[in-house]
Amino acid sequence: MMEHERILMAHEMILMAREGILTEHEGILTEHEVILMELSRITETASWLKERLPVPDVVVVLGSGLGELAEQVESPTVIPYADVPHFPVSTVSGHAGQLVSGVLKGKKVLMMQGRCHWYEGYDIQEVVRPVRILAALGAKTFILTNAAGCLNRQYQVGQFMFITDHINLTGLNPLRGPNLDQFGIRFPDMSAVYDHELITLGEKIAVGQGTITQRGIYAWYQGPSFETPAEIRMFAMLGADAIGMSTVPEAIAIRHMGRRVLGISCLTNMAAGILPQPITGEEVMETARRVRPHFKALITGIIQSL
Repeated sequence: MMEHERILMAHEMILMAREGILTEHEGILTEHEVILMELSRITETASWLKERLPVPDVVVVLGSGLGELAEQVESPTVIPYADVPHFPVSTVSGHAGQLVSGVLKGKKVLMMQGRCHWYEGYDIQEVVRPVRILAALGAKTFILTNAAGCLNRQYQVGQFMFITDHINLTGLNPLRGPNLDQFGIRFPDMSAVYDHELITLGEKIAVGQGTITQRGIYAWYQGPSFETPAEIRMFAMLGADAIGMSTVPEAIAIRHMGRRVLGISCLTNMAAGILPQPITGEEVMETARRVRPHFKALITGIIQSL
């Protein structure tokens, strides 16, 4: 059977699943068929978006408490995730859950106001589906942002950290299973996930704005519970400078598709055990609110300079 015929078959399976004729959970579908269904979903949704949105120069994924930047987009087209076929919906506070397409500083942008996380109950394919869809739409450059806990005692809460590398602490990988050859090779190189030129550009913009930034390694933790002090000590020994519950699976999927990635963490709190106080979601959101003006200026400056 030709590959396009397999994709059509997978699309038919999706329609049958919607009608209750079969489900992926009944053991009827092989892993290969499930992956083909995922490819069909991505292709279908990318085509749906192409009819409604222009191909963006840059996609910006806005992390917890950082979604306000999307309000600066000119002539916006706003589409809630719930209205987009096969698009997972954000369930976490601080994630509005909508696409915002328009113009910012003369560049066509598409902003994701919020993301979904593995800890929300989504499987790893669903977590990376949005960025795969937007890459299939034609996007070549992605800016992934997040709120992160700080492990490096030389850094300060409220600073921004350009991600130079990551540590995957979860044992999860969105490339597991049959390879989607249409997207990339079976064993993609991950020695430079985060684009060095984009990091240098971001630092140049920050210096011009008088904003102090850091470079560092981001560790992906499953969540939703915050880490224990013992875990933080271990992660610091492994070389992590910051830790959070997102970004890494998206970055892996994007690089698999040959797109450019810039990762930026807003260091919203010191990690567990560094300070004699508990960590709360409110602290994370409050720090994100406090640094919003600097965050907006930094991302806007980077977009303008692309």
